Amino acid sequence: MSKRRIGVFTGSRAEYGLLVPVMRAIEAAPDLELFVVAGGSHVANEADGFTVAAQVPVERQDARAGSTSRAIGTGVLAITDALEELALDAFVVYGDRFEAFAAMIASTQMSLPTAHIEGGDLTQGGTLDDVVRHAMTKLAHIHLTTNAEAAERVRLLGEEPWRIHNVGFPTIDLIRAEDFTPTDEALAELGLDIDRPIVVFTQHPITTSPDAAEAQITASIDALERARNDLGAQLILTHPNGDLGSEEIIAAIERYAADRNGVLLRKSLGRRLYHGVLNLCGRVGTGVCVGNSSSGVKETAAFGCPAVDIGPRQTGSLRGVNVAHVDHDADAIFDEIDRALTDETYRAKIAAAENPYGLGNTGPRVAEIIGKADLTSPALLAKQTHLPAV
Repeated sequence: MSKRRIGVFTGSRAEYGLLVPVMRAIEAAPDLELFVVAGGSHVANEADGFTVAAQVPVERQDARAGSTSRAIGTGVLAITDALEELALDAFVVYGDRFEAFAAMIASTQMSLPTAHIEGGDLTQGGTLDDVVRHAMTKLAHIHLTTNAEAAERVRLLGEEPWRIHNVGFPTIDLIRAEDFTPTDEALAELGLDIDRPIVVFTQHPITTSPDAAEAQITASIDALERARNDLGAQLILTHPNGDLGSEEIIAAIERYAADRNGVLLRKSLGRRLYHGVLNLCGRVGTGVCVGNSSSGVKETAAFGCPAVDIGPRQTGSLRGVNVAHVDHDADAIFDEIDRALTDETYRAKIAAAENPYGLGNTGPRVAEIIGKADLTSPALLAKQTHLPAV
């Protein structure tokens, strides 16, 4: 019996890290064959050993408002060509970004059975994530949610219950397996002192208000500088995503990091090193994750790492007790950084708390669901609106 040809789309470095457990499980399944479709060059920089079956351009070309729409349009064309060439049996798409939206449009309009990971999540704070994610849910044929609340939202969107599978958050698989940069290597690579506090920082622009990006990053930098001076914190800054407003944030953090002791700027830490730093911040030493990235909400709890979530970007996201929310206000940001680094009672509470995103084994569950699905059933492609009782 021939193996099922399963494609997995990865459109950004952050999304790639989340998909690693799923891709590994598909690759390991005896009845499945993995085909990675990459919407950029990020996969080539990873060391996980996956072969890229197709590399497609899905990138914004400039800072104009229409650049994202154009990227989606050209992405649909490029991904369609790749899918025709690969002749897949099923396709897996993650999340809510414009690259993934292009992939979802291409595959579902070709009547290729498509599974969507992370449907039903909420990020209501001025980004386009929610509307894109929910649109992807309505296009997808199989729903793989990260938590029970999200699964219920997918049901309330009118999706048939038999399509919905609550599989958990994939990254937990990697964290439980301790598949991240070990302590000594992380300290050496970044030049960190484990006896001093660590702040790891990533701030993305708010898609619906990119003009506010400069003022928002200025407030954060003011708070970071106080943490460096008053608390002796070592700062690790990473670049934002490629959304509108990112250019202003990059320019500001590059100016700030230049010639300052104790401030390290990287475009990206990569999945393994980033998790190694969260391990330093939570389990090994004293640190905090600061910014508005979804990783600060979804990945930090597994390490017992405090997180300071800035601004509205992650509004509505499921979060653990380790996440403190503040506005774009320098004093409020600093106060929460201070608490995360100096309040031992608070840190002990975080270390003992339950992770709302589950205990792992997501990758094998996804591979099993796709492996057992009747991909030739007309009912799978014939989407029906289910009217749930509320």
